[in-house]
Amino acid sequence: MPNSQLEITNNLTQSGSDNEEDVINLGELLSLVMDGKWLILTITLTVFLIGIGKAYIDTPIYKVDAMLQVNEKSQSMVGMEPLTDMFGTKLPVMAEIELIKSRKVLGAAINNLSLEVIAKPKFFPLVGEAIARRFKRHNQDNAVSSPFFGQDEYAWGGEEIQVGTLTVPDTLRDEELILVAGDQGHFELFFNDELIAEGEVGKLVSSQQIENHQQPVSLFVSILRARSGTRFTLMRQSSNNAIRQLRNSLTVSEKGKSTGILELTLESDNAASAVQIINEIANIYLQQNVQYKSAESQKTLEFLDKQLPILKGQMESSIAALNRYKNQKGSVNLDIETQNTLTGVVEIKTQITLLQQKRDELRQKFTESHPNVIAVDKQIARLQGQMQSHTQMIKSLPKTQQIILELSGDVNVSTNLYTTLLNNAQTLRVAKAGTVGDVKIIDYAVLPDKAIKPNKLLIIGVASVLGIFLGIVAVFVRKSLLRGIEDPDLIEKQLHIPVYATIHHSKDQILLNKELDKFSSAIRLNRPAVLSLRNKEDIAIESLRSLRTTIHFSLLEARNNIIVISGPSPGVGKSFVAVNLAVVMADAGKKILLIDADMRKGVINKLFGVSRENGLSEIILNARPAQDSTREIPSANIDFIPTGTIPPNPSELLLHERFSLLLDELTKKYDLIIVDSPPILAVTDAAIISRLAGAVLMVVRAGSHTKRELEQSVRRFSQSGISIKGIVFNDMPLSSSRYGYGHNYGKYVYQYSYQKPK
Repeated sequence: MPNSQLEITNNLTQSGSDNEEDVINLGELLSLVMDGKWLILTITLTVFLIGIGKAYIDTPIYKVDAMLQVNEKSQSMVGMEPLTDMFGTKLPVMAEIELIKSRKVLGAAINNLSLEVIAKPKFFPLVGEAIARRFKRHNQDNAVSSPFFGQDEYAWGGEEIQVGTLTVPDTLRDEELILVAGDQGHFELFFNDELIAEGEVGKLVSSQQIENHQQPVSLFVSILRARSGTRFTLMRQSSNNAIRQLRNSLTVSEKGKSTGILELTLESDNAASAVQIINEIANIYLQQNVQYKSAESQKTLEFLDKQLPILKGQMESSIAALNRYKNQKGSVNLDIETQNTLTGVVEIKTQITLLQQKRDELRQKFTESHPNVIAVDKQIARLQGQMQSHTQMIKSLPKTQQIILELSGDVNVSTNLYTTLLNNAQTLRVAKAGTVGDVKIIDYAVLPDKAIKPNKLLIIGVASVLGIFLGIVAVFVRKSLLRGIEDPDLIEKQLHIPVYATIHHSKDQILLNKELDKFSSAIRLNRPAVLSLRNKEDIAIESLRSLRTTIHFSLLEARNNIIVISGPSPGVGKSFVAVNLAVVMADAGKKILLIDADMRKGVINKLFGVSRENGLSEIILNARPAQDSTREIPSANIDFIPTGTIPPNPSELLLHERFSLLLDELTKKYDLIIVDSPPILAVTDAAIISRLAGAVLMVVRAGSHTKRELEQSVRRFSQSGISIKGIVFNDMPLSSSRYGYGHNYGKYVYQYSYQKPK
């Protein structure tokens, strides 16, 4: 093959292997989830119970609402529309919303309802308020609940307090006071555990002047129903804080678009109080809106009342001047043409005067360049032009008629102006009496049927989903934190030690362990607690049969027939492997001796139901014959030497020459000796025993060991001059296995399959 083609093939092979590593194996993820199903179930159940608790413990929140209509123009009495347009204005809906939430409106509602004073019972943390609500719901006879858990200082249901007056120094505003109920309506008031006042229900109480405070505390309690010793919290809020809290809980919005319909909503745990608050806000806003309209009419009336005396004086002066002149000159008759001229002059002057008043009013709002001001200026200029033509006609008249015409014009103009303003003033008084605001209350708030919060079904459903999610996350977090090796191939690649067998997880062994824990030992169980004797077809036993074949070839070049089984740390299943491997070897016709050399925590004697005493420690310490301490296990067809009495110095006993002489003697009597030793990382016993063995097997548990831990275990054996023959990969989940019953053990490949007998 050409080099270029070979490079392409290698690149494709490398790319394919990389892609295989990058692909997410859904099967492995599902297997990981299934392996952690109990953790997921535990977390899910815990969160589910927390959700149920929250759903039933959370304080119910009620929502009340009222509806207002904002009209485009103020409504007045019929026939007054032109006049009311003079002082009626239209506000945008957003402006109305901000006015409702203003300090002026909310502050008035707080003062009217005494919302600055907060008085409520103290409840036991978390569950106290829920218990009190339940008691109140099921007891309508004004009874008071007995205390729970011996906590009589808390309210447990039926307690009630109503405070009519609470005045405190400014420095104590927003500070919590404690009222302790006594017998027969008496109570005590505390601040920072210091008694500041004593009193009785229905009587005003004033405390002595408190240290560092200028004013005393005044308190009037109108209702107090509680057991003696029950505590209540009292607080006088500052105005700003009370308004801020009410504003945060109040929502004002327009229903629809450009409808002018405003909806006021308030959420509170006290439905009756919320109804009072929102109705009070609506009434106050309506009242202030009407007062605003009346205030505009009042300002106009005040202006007219100031102008009317002036105009009246001008009118009287003009009449007097005309009468004096007529008395001097005698009666002067005006022809029809002159009278028409007089009428025109009066009308023009009246219009010019009214337009000048209107211009002055516009100039208070607009500049000279505003279109409305310019239009009025043009009307005034046009009327002044007409006035000039009348002036030319008047100049052509005789002198007497000119004077009479001028004086008569002044009289008519002043009379018309006075009459017009007087009529307007009377009309305004009538309009003010019939003024209606721009706001109308459509719906008042009513008591709600049920609470809007908490939504129990939603909380429980979310808790269930959240529990499952957190459980799955916990499984993956646990895996990432433990970082245990779960692939036998990684052990062979990283430690360069062959994996002799992969023993799969056994459900029957789990049940057997529970049964053994229940009866303490096989003696009370009346049969050996060994999986290979209970279920020979179990998948874990099949894996041990594969290990049996591997060991047969491994011992061909060994110096003796002793196999030591150890592990990195406790709990990896080395005793399980040793016991069941011995039984499997015996099933093949071998004469097997099993020795429990873990003279610290050995438990194999419990599995077979034999006593620990007179075992290995007695053989070494007292130089007893081995046959005196050897137990025959007929059901397993093996011999067994227990640990003996637990000695204080196991390592020193194992270093004694009697132990090596014992093993030399026993190797001649048995085909195979299996020694269960302590973990290598825990104590040095395993290294001492392994120096006398022909093969050493290290049992590791799937997902329980890090690479560093396994390397440290191999290093411990190597420092003692011991080479590990092979590794037994124990408790591998079935869903994670990629090998079935076969595995590649270095240079050997063994495939074992088992069929049930027909």
